[in-house]
Amino acid sequence: MRFAYTSAVEPELEAAVALWHAGVNSGDRRRSAAAVGDPVVVLGPKGAGPITPDQFADWVERSGIRLVPRAWHPVSERLVVVEEDATWPDDHEPTRVATVFRVAGAKVTAALRLPDLGSALELAHLCHAMAASE
Repeated sequence: MRFAYTSAVEPELEAAVALWHAGVNSGDRRRSAAAVGDPVVVLGPKGAGPITPDQFADWVERSGIRLVPRAWHPVSERLVVVEEDATWPDDHEPTRVATVFRVAGAKVTAALRLPDLGSALELAHLCHAMAASE
């Protein structure tokens, strides 16, 4: 699968996010849990906060979501926004969403899903600015 990039994505960042997508899209609990840090920070329509890899795997299994990456927008060496086509078991018509991913140690340590690219880029740049000012 070919991806559209706005600029170069760090190899470790790209690999970790690709493994995350592979775990989520397979619905495999073990692969999903192995792709994330402990904890992993999540944001979605039903809540936000840190969860364990097992809780993340529960969500993957329960939701049945599939997220097909369409375009990557690197923000820093650890942050990228990925536009995705999302589908759920009850609705096979894709919905475009955007997820802010943070990666550390070859694992996704944050997956913040937003309804559109603009919101995701705004959040990603804010997160980057906050981290830079610590």
